[in-house]
Amino acid sequence: MGLNLGLIDYGMGNLHSVEKAFNRLGHETARISSPEGLNRCDALVLPGVGSFDPAMENLQSTGLVPDLQRWSRDDRPLLGICLGLQLLFESSREGNREGLGLIQGHVERLPADQGARIPHMGWAPLELKRANPMLGPSDPESWVYFVHSYAAVPQHSETLAAAAPFGRSSVTAMVWQRRLGACQFHPEKSADSGSAMLERWLSWLHQGAPISA
Repeated sequence: MGLNLGLIDYGMGNLHSVEKAFNRLGHETARISSPEGLNRCDALVLPGVGSFDPAMENLQSTGLVPDLQRWSRDDRPLLGICLGLQLLFESSREGNREGLGLIQGHVERLPADQGARIPHMGWAPLELKRANPMLGPSDPESWVYFVHSYAAVPQHSETLAAAAPFGRSSVTAMVWQRRLGACQFHPEKSADSGSAMLERWLSWLHQGAPISA
C-alpha cells in the first residue's frame, strides 16, 4: 500500500527540491494548500524558506493552522524542514507572530559571539542526541547542508534529537517528539546523507510510524 505524502504549500517553501528528493526515492507528494487536502494524507511535510512572520501569515491565510495543530494532537506523522522546524515552536525572535506551538520552546537568533559567520551556511556534521526515525547511533556520520540565521531552543532537552557545531558552541539541528520531527538543515540538499535520512523516515512510516522508532 502506497503512502500518501502531503507537502504543505503556503507560498514560502522549497517545494520543488523537496518533491524531487522524494521522487528520487520512489514517492510522489501532493501539494496541500487547504484543509480539504489533508483528508487523503498519511503524513505531512512542512518545508520553508524565508522569515518567520511572513511564513506564519501565509500559513494562516491557507486556513491550515488549526488543522495542523489538530494533526499533531492526534499524533499523526509530520516532518518539518528548515523554516518548517522553526514554525513548530511557540515564537521566534525574528518576528512577533505566534508559531504553531506544537513544540514547547522558542527560536533565537544565532549568537554573534561564537566566532562563526551569520547566516550559518554550508555543510556541518550532526551530533546525535537521541535516536529517532531519521538517525540512529549505528548510522554513518552525517554531514548536512544548513542555511539559517535563527535556531530553535527547545524547552525540554529530550526534544533535541541532534545538534551541529556553530563556532565554539552548537545549535539545534533536529528535534523529535513522538511522531513529530523536524530538521533545521535541508535533507533534500544534503546529498547521500539527506537521502538516507528521508529514506529511513519513509521506511518508518511504512512500518506504521511506531513511537519507539
